[in-house]
Amino acid sequence: MDDNSEQNGKADLKRSRRVKANLVDVSKLDRPAPFSLEAEQGVLGCIFLDPNRALGECITRFKAGAEVFYDPRHRTLYELLVDMYEVKDPIELISVGQKLRDTNQLDAVGGLVYLSQLDNAVPSAANLEYYAEIIRDKYLLRRVIGTCTEAVGQAYTRQDEVDAFFDEVEKNVLQIRQEKTVVTIRSIKDLVNKAVEQVEDFLNRKGAMTGLTTGFKDLDKLTSGLQKGDMVVIAARPSMGKTSLAMNIVEHVALDSRIPVGVFSLEMTAESLVMRMLCSRARVNLRSLRDGFMSERDFPKLSRSASEMTGAPIFIDDTAGLSIMQLRARARRMWQQHQIGLFVIDYLQLLNSTSRRAENRQQEIADISNGVKALAKELSVPVIVLSQLNRDMEKEKNRKPRLSDLRESGAIEQDADLVGLLYKSGGGEEDGESAPVSEDDGIPVNLLIAKQRNGPTGDVSLVFLKNLTRFEDMSPVHDVDVSG
Repeated sequence: MDDNSEQNGKADLKRSRRVKANLVDVSKLDRPAPFSLEAEQGVLGCIFLDPNRALGECITRFKAGAEVFYDPRHRTLYELLVDMYEVKDPIELISVGQKLRDTNQLDAVGGLVYLSQLDNAVPSAANLEYYAEIIRDKYLLRRVIGTCTEAVGQAYTRQDEVDAFFDEVEKNVLQIRQEKTVVTIRSIKDLVNKAVEQVEDFLNRKGAMTGLTTGFKDLDKLTSGLQKGDMVVIAARPSMGKTSLAMNIVEHVALDSRIPVGVFSLEMTAESLVMRMLCSRARVNLRSLRDGFMSERDFPKLSRSASEMTGAPIFIDDTAGLSIMQLRARARRMWQQHQIGLFVIDYLQLLNSTSRRAENRQQEIADISNGVKALAKELSVPVIVLSQLNRDMEKEKNRKPRLSDLRESGAIEQDADLVGLLYKSGGGEEDGESAPVSEDDGIPVNLLIAKQRNGPTGDVSLVFLKNLTRFEDMSPVHDVDVSG
């Protein structure tokens, strides 16, 4: 073996040892792990003083069970106390000592002397929540240390799986964060009081929107705006303008309401989306612009539109082929960095599922749909997701679309809080007098609100200015003006 090979071998050996060292338990690290002996003793002392209330609170708060205790003695004792609580055995010094003796664990927890110290550790159980919060926080810090230490070790060995590695690390860290959430049970009195406050709020608003306005008056009137935590599906056949409708909403929310919007474009590039938005807001014919023809009066309109959009809080991710797991991870980061108030996903069928349970496309779509709804609920923002309609509706002329026309509709139907189905009113362009007289005329379209979990359903009449990729409200006095 030459010198270089020998040096490389030694380097590999050292790297391997570092990896193994990084994967050790938190308790074996050089520096002491975060923990509070006094708080752990305090919680166990509270359990001895008031077993039913204290253990009920601890079981609810400690999702990881006995693992939240750092001291092995306390871990063993807590497991026993929970077992006794579940079978309704009396919990006091003598009975607990006997249980430990019967299972040969009495010495492991320090004997009767240490048990009696715990029994007298606190004067009352009044401060249980305070002690429990300390214990849980220290446990979560240990989890972070352990997770990050393991990630450092894996970073040496997974150099060919960087994207999957990043997703896994982020998922593990976010799982720790979720453990911080405490499930609280509220009384009917508290809930009724909250409902009364909401009623008063509704009355004080006097018809004002409860959610984000879309810029379309009839749609906002029917839905009261886009609500926090809602999954909103906008579906249509190809080339019906669902992307244009979504981007018109994005434009209104970001530019007019100044609320940050995150867009995931799995089909179109970010540059194409921005060009469409620019021409739409400036009311400039996109097709003419692409052909190289534009009147002089269009230049100032484009310039003004570009100036407005430059400072708009719109953030676009046009990465193709995202999985629902990757999209959720990216959405969380975007939400944390930019305080996103609305997400738009274009479109659902282009997402992939990484679930092993997805044996067919319907199960895969169900996993994706569940993931989108979970994202909306987790971040408490509305999520507009675009979807396609089946070809079947084209077989019957002049028929309104139905929820069953949604492609792979089962899970989407179930998860969505609001479903809007976009279709041409009057049968479309081929129906004689109902058709527009020229390319520049507005196409009458309807957005059928086929499902609304907390409101009515019905049609919203719109006009689609196809050359401007822009939707507008239908009005009795509305004349389409493409000249601007």
